[in-house]
Amino acid sequence: MDAAVVRAVIVAAFAPFAAVIGRPPAPMEADIPALIAAGRVWLEDEGAGVLVCWPEGEVMILDILAVRPEAQGRGLGARLVAECEAQARRQGLAAVELYTNAAMARAQQLYVRLGYSETGRGPHEGFQRVFYRKTL
Repeated sequence: MDAAVVRAVIVAAFAPFAAVIGRPPAPMEADIPALIAAGRVWLEDEGAGVLVCWPEGEVMILDILAVRPEAQGRGLGARLVAECEAQARRQGLAAVELYTNAAMARAQQLYVRLGYSETGRGPHEGFQRVFYRKTL
């Protein structure tokens, strides 16, 4: 997997939020080569979307969901979340947990539409975050 392609998807998806947040969103600063080496990255639709997730304890952590702006609105984000959930089920995990930036309203709407429940809000690692969980 090409780290440059993965990074390009993430930057395209998250760069518009840098001005709103006041700094680059956390996914833009992720160590992509390390995530790829750990087997935590999925690149879909010929580089249109990226999913980063891994098991942690009894849950699957959905860390990054990125879809290029020109590919948004076609269900790719929902398909990537479904892939994360399918991986969690195959591994016998109880839930998927994630957080998103409070400034990312469309992401919040997506997670609620897909059955995720908000579990908290507040500062985390220098960002204002909204936390979600979906029991499988």
